[in-house]
Amino acid sequence: MPTSPTRTYRSRRHPSRARRGLVAAASVATLGLIAWPVMSYYEIPPFTDKGDPVSYDRADGGNAADAKTAMPTGPKADFKNVNTLGDGTKISVVTLDGKKSGYRGKVWVWAPKEYTDDPKFARSGFPVLVALPGGPGFDSNYWMGKFGKDHVSLQESVSKWYHEGASKPFLLAMPVLNPGPDDKGIYWDGSDIPGQQKMGTWLTEDVPDLMKANFRTIKSRDGWGFMGSSTGGFASLKSVLKHPDKFKAAVANGPDIVPDSPLWKGHEKEKAENNPEVLAKDLIARKGPDVYLAFQVGTKENAATMAGVKKFMSTYGKGPVHTKLWEIPGGTHNAATYLSNMGESLKWVSDQMAGPTPSS
Repeated sequence: MPTSPTRTYRSRRHPSRARRGLVAAASVATLGLIAWPVMSYYEIPPFTDKGDPVSYDRADGGNAADAKTAMPTGPKADFKNVNTLGDGTKISVVTLDGKKSGYRGKVWVWAPKEYTDDPKFARSGFPVLVALPGGPGFDSNYWMGKFGKDHVSLQESVSKWYHEGASKPFLLAMPVLNPGPDDKGIYWDGSDIPGQQKMGTWLTEDVPDLMKANFRTIKSRDGWGFMGSSTGGFASLKSVLKHPDKFKAAVANGPDIVPDSPLWKGHEKEKAENNPEVLAKDLIARKGPDVYLAFQVGTKENAATMAGVKKFMSTYGKGPVHTKLWEIPGGTHNAATYLSNMGESLKWVSDQMAGPTPSS
């Protein structure tokens, strides 16, 4: 019997419920595939994990520490995710109340995949690199971002260099450098300037204490170093020379050599106590302990920067003060220049540092 015109018309206008469901599901799936990267890029929930809690505990709970390792002391910090990298590692941030400095500010942290996932390092502490920015250094730290046309981040570079045998698999601590903007020519030289926020104590006490509270670290100074650019390079250089009992090495990129903040006015004694030239001279007179200071300077930077570094090295690069300079051909005064050339300088520093130690 021929199908009636009415039934034919209805079948065209009203597919079965199953078919309608399949079409709807396929449409949603297609839209989802298209929307996911867009929504993720603009960090629109639930397409991003930004802001989620982050734990750096090992999945297996870890094992008893070896003799050189300091286990996390606690309390655990309230880390929140800032960025998930391609290898699954996470950059996170916490607002830290500095108990020793009295300063409250942000610290970004990152741990390499080997820290949580590699069983041969389950009992070992990892070295810590405190990475400091230049510029304002307030309310942000550009080392937790990305630089260059190839979008190479400090974190990805450390992982790459480690697998090439050119770096330790550092834990990174990336704090703010200043307690306020430097838009009026004001900065704090990473120091405890009388009457100001104690940024020297913040960098050399509170930030390391945060890392010790939350990560397996190296007990000795052999597992602790600094890296920074411009004013952050000065702070890195000064911190190691001022506290050689706590820190062993620094990579100083395009640094100032002497403190020059206008906030030092009227405080010449304290200014001298934070002068790398004075500190290096005293360390040489005391005959140690040994420190390792790597410098990076671009050939297109202000000529005074290169001259200052070379003068410091020729005058104080002796005895326990070990120095080495990398001149970057065509390099300018910016973090992208320093990061793209840091593999060699960080290897030189890494060779002087400890950890992690594989278990048998």
